[in-house]
Amino acid sequence: MSDVGAFVAEYAAHMMGCGVHTSRVIRCAKRIGEAYGYEVRVSVFQKSIILNVQGGDPQERYNEVTEIPPLPISFAHNAELSALSWETHDDHLPLAEVKERYRRIVQAPAMPPLLMLVLAGLANASFCALFGGDWCSRGIVFVATVAGFFLKQRMTAAHVNHYIVFALSAFVASLCASVSLLFGTTAEIALSTSVLFLVPGVPLINGVIDILEGHMLNGFARLANAALLIVCIAVGLSFTLMLVKDSLL
Repeated sequence: MSDVGAFVAEYAAHMMGCGVHTSRVIRCAKRIGEAYGYEVRVSVFQKSIILNVQGGDPQERYNEVTEIPPLPISFAHNAELSALSWETHDDHLPLAEVKERYRRIVQAPAMPPLLMLVLAGLANASFCALFGGDWCSRGIVFVATVAGFFLKQRMTAAHVNHYIVFALSAFVASLCASVSLLFGTTAEIALSTSVLFLVPGVPLINGVIDILEGHMLNGFARLANAALLIVCIAVGLSFTLMLVKDSLL
């Protein structure tokens, strides 16, 4: 029982850390417990998980409190770990094999940072085009996004506070995008779309889902965190606007 409980606690904590909404984490944890004949009860909070595993004997119990690690958002881990819970339940996989598959999933190489930079730049340039930016603005937004995202990657790797990371990344990206003011181009669109890569969409969506499904504490905590990140983005953009306000008149 202790082996199953320890694994389920680690599994659930990783899922929460990589951006899975609360009810899905609970369902997957319970599903794995059922595969081995145990009843799993999970209480999920913003920073920790309380796990209780109970077998057929009421006296046979396992309890654990696990911290949720601060991980980058990963849709791949979300999908693959959820699929692992179904495979464990339906195919009655031995625990050793489940652990091995779990290790392979969480230790798989991440997307190359350079590729992420290019894709983020293209995505933001597409937003610029969507809002009516011309080709010159799109190119400037692409470069500005790459600069801001590169700074975000470096500061995150150095374990800088994520609120500072968002504020500085927004400032650098918008400052680079302010170059568009020197050209006869759609500068306002370039400035406003240069920071869109920072918008915390996953916490906002998960916060709403958690509230709708009754996990009020987690939902409001995620929305509050997302709101603070949006404020940091606004602060970074505001510093740039203060520097170039004369050119905007």
